[in-house]
Amino acid sequence: MIPFLDLKTINQRFEAELQSSFQHFLDSGYYILGTQVKLFEANFAGFCGAKHCIGVGNGLDALRLIIEGYKILGKLKENDEVLVASNTYIATILAIKQAGLIPVLVEADLSTYNFNLDSLKSSISEKTKAIMPVHLYGQLSPMEGILKISKENNLLVIEDAAQAHGAKAKDGRRAGNIGNAAGFSFYPTKNLGALGDGGAVTTNDDELAEVIQKLRNYGASTKYVNELLGFNSRLDELQAAFLNIKLPTLDADNERRRVIAKKYIFEIKNEKVLLPDYDGSENHVFHLFVICVENRNGFIDYLDRNGVGHLIHYPIPPHKQQALSEYSHLHFPNTERIHREVLSIPMSPIMTDEDVEKVISVLNKY
Repeated sequence: MIPFLDLKTINQRFEAELQSSFQHFLDSGYYILGTQVKLFEANFAGFCGAKHCIGVGNGLDALRLIIEGYKILGKLKENDEVLVASNTYIATILAIKQAGLIPVLVEADLSTYNFNLDSLKSSISEKTKAIMPVHLYGQLSPMEGILKISKENNLLVIEDAAQAHGAKAKDGRRAGNIGNAAGFSFYPTKNLGALGDGGAVTTNDDELAEVIQKLRNYGASTKYVNELLGFNSRLDELQAAFLNIKLPTLDADNERRRVIAKKYIFEIKNEKVLLPDYDGSENHVFHLFVICVENRNGFIDYLDRNGVGHLIHYPIPPHKQQALSEYSHLHFPNTERIHREVLSIPMSPIMTDEDVEKVISVLNKY
C-alpha cells in the first residue's frame, strides 16, 4: 500500500535533532515566546524575503489577525467586503467572518483551481476593500493580474499562503512577500509542518507587524501593559524549535515534489483522469497533487483495490456548508464541479521512484 501521506517517515528524517531540540526546550524552563520563536520568525521572514514574520497559533488566526490589525490601523472596518475563492478551505472564509467583514465568493478557474480573474473583476463593488487570494494546493494565484486589479481599485491583498510555503513567482518573490500581508499554517501535513498547530503572518508593513505582535499576546506591548483588545494566539516555543530544524530542507523537499509532479504529468496518460495545469516553474510547490475524475466513487474503489492512497480536498464547497447557509442560494458551476470530482493522490518528498511508478501504472490502467 502506498499511503496518501506518511508523516511518521517524513519526520523520522529529523528524529535525532527533534529529540535533542525537545530536551533543550525542556531544560530551558522557558516555554512561551522564547528564543526559538524569535529565531524562527527571523529565519522564516528571511526565507520568504519579507521584512517581518510574527508567529501565531495557527493559519486561521494568522488571517484573522491580519484583518484585525488592519481594522485597528483604519484600513479595514466591519462590513467591508473581501473577495475570496469560492473553492477554498472554509478557514479562509471563517477568518473574514470572525473579524466582522463580509466574504464575497469568487468563482474558480478550472485549469488552476485558483481565482478566475474575470470573475474577480466582476465581483468588485463599492464595499470591496481587500482581495484574499488562496494559493490553493501549493500553486500561486495569478498574482500579477491580482496586483493589477488591486492597484486599479485601491484594494489590500492578503495572501492565504497556508499551502504554498516556498512557492516563487516569475520575479523571484515568494509566497508571503507578494501581497500586503500573508497568513501561513504549519499544520503537520503542510510542506513545512510542525508537530502540532502553528501559524505565522509575514508582511513588509512595519505598523501592521507591530499591531499583530501585540494582538497575538492579549494586546500587550509589555507584560501586563495591554494597549489593545487582543487574542491569545502565539506560536508555541517547542513547535518553533521543530520548524527551525525543518526549514533548511524545505526548498529541497519542494523540488522533489515538483520532480514527482512532472513525472505524474508526463506519464499519466488516461483520458478519464484530468491532470492539473502546471507550467513547470517554481510557482507550484505541490502541497497536493490534485486530479479530477467524473466517477470519483468508482475511482476511489479502484485505488483502494490497487493499494494507492488518496484523499478528497474538499468534498463540500463552502457555499454548501451548513455553517455558511447564507451562501446556499449561490451557484458556482466550476467550484461545484471541482468539489464533485477532485481527488488528491500520493505526493510527498519521501516517496521513492518505485512508489511514483506504481501510482502512475495504477492510474494508467484505470
